[in-house]
Amino acid sequence: METSKTMEEPDVGILCYISQLPGFRGILKQRYADFIVNEVDTDGNVVQLTCLEPPPQMVEETKECEVKVSDEKMSESKSYEAEIELFRSLAGDSDAEKLESLISQVDSRTGSEDSASHIVLSPDSDKAHRTAVHNFFKQNFKFLVTDTTDGPDASSKCIRVRLDSGGHKNNGRNSKKRKERGEKPFDSRGSSNWPEHLGKFLRFHLYKENKDTQEALGIIGKMLGIQSKSFGFAGTKDKRAVSTQRVTVFKQQASRLAALNDRLIGIKVGNFCHVKEGLLLGKLLGNRFTVTLRGVIADSEDTIKAAADSLGRHGFINYFGLQRFGTGSVPTHLIGAALLRGEWKTAESNDIEGTLRQLPRHLVAERAVLQCLKKCPGDYLQALKAIPRTLRMMYVHSYQSYLWNHAASERVQKYGFDQVFPGDLVYCKGDDTEKDTVGVNSECNDDNSDDTYDCSHLDETSGTDRPESKNTLVKVVTAEDMSTGNYTVDDVVLPMPGSRVIFPTNEIAKVYHDLAKKDAINLTESDHSVKEFSITSMTGSYRRVFQKPLDFEWELLAYNDSNKPLAETDLDKISKTRSTNIIKQEEQGQGDEDKDLSDCKKQPESSRNSIGLSTDTNEDSEREAGSEQVFSSNRQETQMALKLSLTLPASCYATMAIRELLKTSTSVAYHKTLNQ
Repeated sequence: METSKTMEEPDVGILCYISQLPGFRGILKQRYADFIVNEVDTDGNVVQLTCLEPPPQMVEETKECEVKVSDEKMSESKSYEAEIELFRSLAGDSDAEKLESLISQVDSRTGSEDSASHIVLSPDSDKAHRTAVHNFFKQNFKFLVTDTTDGPDASSKCIRVRLDSGGHKNNGRNSKKRKERGEKPFDSRGSSNWPEHLGKFLRFHLYKENKDTQEALGIIGKMLGIQSKSFGFAGTKDKRAVSTQRVTVFKQQASRLAALNDRLIGIKVGNFCHVKEGLLLGKLLGNRFTVTLRGVIADSEDTIKAAADSLGRHGFINYFGLQRFGTGSVPTHLIGAALLRGEWKTAESNDIEGTLRQLPRHLVAERAVLQCLKKCPGDYLQALKAIPRTLRMMYVHSYQSYLWNHAASERVQKYGFDQVFPGDLVYCKGDDTEKDTVGVNSECNDDNSDDTYDCSHLDETSGTDRPESKNTLVKVVTAEDMSTGNYTVDDVVLPMPGSRVIFPTNEIAKVYHDLAKKDAINLTESDHSVKEFSITSMTGSYRRVFQKPLDFEWELLAYNDSNKPLAETDLDKISKTRSTNIIKQEEQGQGDEDKDLSDCKKQPESSRNSIGLSTDTNEDSEREAGSEQVFSSNRQETQMALKLSLTLPASCYATMAIRELLKTSTSVAYHKTLNQ
């Protein structure tokens, strides 16, 4: 597979706009703090970081737990004295001392049970004696497991003793496989002593700056001594952004996590509580975005106002954004097409060793493939399966998205954006649910991550793997539906190809099959037997063609310093609250001296959809070279910014809303040129 040129929006089917209004210049993500994302939970609450310390009640519960654990450990230590003496008579003083040391480690462990070490008993050439030792541990130390390793010479063996990390029920083997777990999240081993009245999962709000979700949780997990897969979350969030989301972890104490805040850089945790269940991918309604577009230049304020009003009224085409298709030399949808054709051998470097040395550690997929090819040269299918499953499925999902985007563009070009047409697919309403309909998972609820794909960006869209998706009925619009006016363009959906979806019965269906045929792919039959990479083995799903932003607000701001934040993050708000409290404590009782400070900290927010100029007059601020003066008589290189606040479902891309507003590309390369 040949490497491609820099990918542009038309390459992946992003071709149309809803409105014909003129756009304007604006720089997206000039600073990562210009893109703020707050998760919206399943109850519709915007997730915010408001407190860094555990509530007093949780601190007390933690103390009670620690006392209980301490008492039980003391009890455990005393209760095994007799067993250790029996073992001494069986194995000798040296091995008995090793066992006593291991049990001491188990008693004093904190956090993960895996933190306890293991011991290797003295070499033993007597098989019958080794069997007696194995049986002794089975009968007297059920929390320990034994196995046999090679001794120092050919005639002897050594017995290794370690903590049973899997518990008694599965005899020390690995935890249940994914299929056996079903929807239950991974339960890493936390404290084995836990108060019954407390939920076994600690839920907290994760705040991060310029880091992706997996990276942030990897750092926290390393500090806690637990694996990153111990954490549960509803969706990955942008890397080049400031974001806040919910996370759960099994049997961890809030005080341990809160203590990390002083050591964490660009990451904070807070808003702790105990819950009964861990979070699963997709368990969210969407995200609240606060996006600041800097360096705004337009013909007039009216141009900006008209574009913003149109976005609020009509919305945007619900395209999959460029980030869905990767940032590598080969777009992910082209790899997906190759997989669907059964062409396992893709463009790989012949110099595997050299390539591995050069690849950054975060390129998980690439490294996994090359490591496997290094061990098994020529086994390309096995190499692909070395990639984490959610990541390798991203390639196929990317091809589905490629087809969907082209179909959406065709729908807009042929039928417009303001009415339903016969043959369209719509979500059912009222009595239609009992008529000729097809049920399948409704939206491909990938959490929106308006950032470039890397190997830690897991984009979940497969209907077969999304138990939380709603079973929604879809039907074909008929002439009768047209006469009743029961459906609007907001109800129109298009399918993500799969075995359980239907296609529109108008001309739009042809787009799917024609494009797939060009790529030598059959959407109804598979060319190979590997189900994982077969369209016919995927359920498929539906996605709304048009999306309106919810709770949409905007305002124009003037600024002089390109490094000055123009929107408050959750951490800014916490810092402001703390500063305010300190000021109140220090200056309490000083009369009207506080008036100016109070007024400063309670500035009224700009009204919804307003053009309120908030000018930074700091003449010492660093200015961008070549900046233009817009909408202001201020001669000090004042620039304009447009701040947008909007909520979108988890299956939508904020960059596509911004594209509708600006009428320009959302590619990273394009916006970098605006900074030059």
